[in-house]
Amino acid sequence: MGILISKETKVIVQGITGREGSVRTKYMKEYGTNLIGGTSPGKAGEEIHGVPVYNTVKEIARAHGEIDFSVLFVPGRGLKTAVMEAADAGVKYIIPCVEGTPIHDIMEMIAYAQMKGSRVIGPGSIGIITPGEAVVGWLGGNVDWANKFFQRGNIGVFSRSGGQSGTIPWVLREGGFGVSTVVHTGTEPVLGTSMADLLPYFEADPETAGVAVYAEIGGSQEEECAEVIASGRFTKPFVIYVAGAWAPEGQRFSHASNIVERGRGSAKSKIDAITKAGGYIAETPTDIPKILREKIQV
Repeated sequence: MGILISKETKVIVQGITGREGSVRTKYMKEYGTNLIGGTSPGKAGEEIHGVPVYNTVKEIARAHGEIDFSVLFVPGRGLKTAVMEAADAGVKYIIPCVEGTPIHDIMEMIAYAQMKGSRVIGPGSIGIITPGEAVVGWLGGNVDWANKFFQRGNIGVFSRSGGQSGTIPWVLREGGFGVSTVVHTGTEPVLGTSMADLLPYFEADPETAGVAVYAEIGGSQEEECAEVIASGRFTKPFVIYVAGAWAPEGQRFSHASNIVERGRGSAKSKIDAITKAGGYIAETPTDIPKILREKIQV
């Protein structure tokens, strides 16, 4: 089944009539996502690829009931307002596919969503895919590529890198595995949902037998995963590849200006923490399926 999304998940698109919103709506619908509506103020009554357009999220909720996911393709200046609008309408999960949002705005929107009982995934996430079920965002790019890279199986995947969110599933496929759900956590330095937050979802999913992660130096998400594993809240095989091990302390590397400081966030810190907690370290991405094969019955 995977986590977070399935064929039944009710999804909306905020900013559906814009260029990005329209293109990504087409992809999501063609993949099989249950798109029930989209918003674009002043354009209610229109349709985008067969998906009805409303003025507000609350209008969609009144017409279709509870909304599971909203994916946002709106200009950065309007992102905070759009997230708050979704939270006010009771949307369970909100994915802002927008990068470069001011940190203060991110902190405010995440806190507001939590207060309303909603969860933000991102900002800066390109989405989530449960192969053969649904995609929210644009992870995969198009149906042909999504079907090629994301083969259904029993390994959960998450990554801070949008591009590597496709690489790890491909490596798994070449190694004889498929994926249950893939989540791109987002590229901003402050996120609404961390890798550690996702582990209990995969633990509870009966179809997920293990988790594979593409990690990068900087930040503390991987160390937080180690804490979850050590606490016993995640008990399945956890395999991680850490990119950027060559970078010296203080070096900015890749996404969201993540920086290694005071020992935490370094490759050594992440590797030591995961190993101590009982996880497994892959020296290269292609080692991930090899390790999983030793730990899981294929």
